[in-house]
Amino acid sequence: MWAGLPKGRKHYTGSEMNPSELPDLPIARIIHTETAIHGTTLADDYAWLREKENPEVVAYLEAENAYAEAVMAPLGGLREELYEEMLSHIKQTDVSVPFRDGAWWYYTRTEEGKQYAIHCRRLGSAGGPDEGAAEEVILDGNKMAKGQAFFAIGDTDITDDGRWLAYTTDLTGFRQYTLHIKDLKTGETLAGEVERVGSVAWAADNRTLFYTVEDEEQKRQFQLWRAVRGELNRSVLVFQDDDERFNLGVGRTRDGRYLVMESASHITSESRVLASENPNGSFDVIAAREDEHEYSVDHRNGRWFIRTNDRGRNFRLVTAPVGSTGREGWVEVIPHRSEVMLEDVDLFASFFVACEREDGLPRLRVWRFAGDGPDAAQASEIAFPEPAYSAHPHVNRMFDAISFRYAYQSLVTPSSVFEYDLSSGTSKLLKQVEIPGGFDASLYASERVHATAADGVKVPVSIVYRKDKRKKGENPLYVYGYGSYGYALPLGFGSNRLSLLDRGVVMAYAHIRGGGDLGKPWHDAGKMLVKRNTFTDFISSIEHLTAAGYGDPARVAIEGGSAGGLLMGAVVNLRPDLFRAVISHVPFVDVMNTMLDASLPLTVPEYEEWGNPNEAEYFSYMLNYSPYDNLKAGSYPAMLVKTSLHDSQVMYWEPAKYVAKLRTLKTDNNPLLLVTNMKAGHGGASGRYDYLKEIAFDFAFLLRELKIVG
Repeated sequence: MWAGLPKGRKHYTGSEMNPSELPDLPIARIIHTETAIHGTTLADDYAWLREKENPEVVAYLEAENAYAEAVMAPLGGLREELYEEMLSHIKQTDVSVPFRDGAWWYYTRTEEGKQYAIHCRRLGSAGGPDEGAAEEVILDGNKMAKGQAFFAIGDTDITDDGRWLAYTTDLTGFRQYTLHIKDLKTGETLAGEVERVGSVAWAADNRTLFYTVEDEEQKRQFQLWRAVRGELNRSVLVFQDDDERFNLGVGRTRDGRYLVMESASHITSESRVLASENPNGSFDVIAAREDEHEYSVDHRNGRWFIRTNDRGRNFRLVTAPVGSTGREGWVEVIPHRSEVMLEDVDLFASFFVACEREDGLPRLRVWRFAGDGPDAAQASEIAFPEPAYSAHPHVNRMFDAISFRYAYQSLVTPSSVFEYDLSSGTSKLLKQVEIPGGFDASLYASERVHATAADGVKVPVSIVYRKDKRKKGENPLYVYGYGSYGYALPLGFGSNRLSLLDRGVVMAYAHIRGGGDLGKPWHDAGKMLVKRNTFTDFISSIEHLTAAGYGDPARVAIEGGSAGGLLMGAVVNLRPDLFRAVISHVPFVDVMNTMLDASLPLTVPEYEEWGNPNEAEYFSYMLNYSPYDNLKAGSYPAMLVKTSLHDSQVMYWEPAKYVAKLRTLKTDNNPLLLVTNMKAGHGGASGRYDYLKEIAFDFAFLLRELKIVG
């Protein structure tokens, strides 16, 4: 299948390894294929790697794994050291903050030595769980995962009376979930199950379940079904969305009064509602779908609260009476603002919380109701103390709540849960994740700077470092980026990060265009026919950081995953000289072949993010940046490319083809490693200890390439 070393190429020869001890460099067989489109011929020598059931494909992936393991073997001691170090910063036996839902308080706990969380509950009252109430284990991930190489719980919902649990599980990593129903009174799981289920929601009668099912080929949720408990095999199809751009989801309003079925593409959405006490009725449309109109709904006191972008990309909030939702009757509560993104609204009986984003940072504004409407004079903002942070609603299930729980963390502050008291306007810390192993937050500092992009736009960059290790212009620099789908890069705490910070690495997170860090316009400025802004923003961010002395220009490492892997491939092609090391997780690098294949999951819906290459204008633009198509002979940084055999979002063959092609073109001796998890999906290993071992591998690679270890 492969023929050893390509002519003129050598193994990576770090000072600590003997090339004679390495297996032959895997070289994939070439089978030349061509695709003619728009007057251009796309050549592809590795399309055969798509043949997942072909033993030759599996053998190639396993050979790459063996080669990567051999290259990393001299770092075995460091990998184990990193693993133990990261493990020392995790409180292995721990419990989450309980939250109330009806008569029960729910929480998860972990036990030392066990890979998965245990989901539990206790009876209680408004004040908290009853001290004498027995713990009920709802789902024990460790028992459920026994004998499985991969395990994940998907969506869950419990009936209003607290007895029946609907839940879904994935045993492959392909994000294809199976529906089960469990009797929480007896602990028995009912006979019967349904495949390819996404979202689940019980009606108010405690016996009727609604669930969505995905199309087997396109892997999009396209059908809504209704079933009576115990009769899953007699489910009734309620709705089917035949537009390939759209995905379905089902849930309930926080007050429990209505079921909501939402059908959404990347740029358009439509909500249909049904009184939850009448599950056999028909769903009514709130506002018929209209291209580029997105909205979401919740209900209070006979009125719909509608978050809509009908008058501006950053959304506004309006209300409308039940039964009369025409736009002519919409009453504005919060207007559209060009500098503030209204990301979400959490609605309760006596108040609501507007979740906003301004200048790249989240804001939580609390509005109290005066009668039937909010009182703007009583709106207040929850204050946060740091220059860069992440804040969002925590679990708040009770509609009649008089307090609001939110989660807060930053690059130097561990994950915390607070409760905001509406009467006093003060927040109380309920729990901050304990970081054992001698963590001292005062040793670290975070900053927020702005880089100037090629067109003059200011790009926010968040930075964290250990203060006593900082030496201007000398530190190794790590930069993470994503920049797609309007996703705002969260600034969370990661105890694993301490292993790099304590060794002097300055870590930065670039909030580049294409993400949602500065609202919808920021997303718009980095997609479709202006996607290259994402890549040039990232390059400008690194140039700014090194020029400002945050890192040594000769020791820059970058990392990204999925669409962030596209970023990695694109910037390496543009500026290979700028980087010393690259880690690319499940990278979307074969842009043209994937986006020209409408049979693949996600392709058609993602025309709204990247463009449709069947149209000449988009084809030309996408071809200009597609990482796989723009590889050429020359020197490249050290690269670690990681994928999973059962990835359902970026198929394993994209990174496999990318590495196979790059092996024949690179003229340097820097390592190029392809690591495939043969038993997982898009998110990698599912168990918490297995996941740590994957990170230890990555960090060891970085530390060597950044010359922190020999």
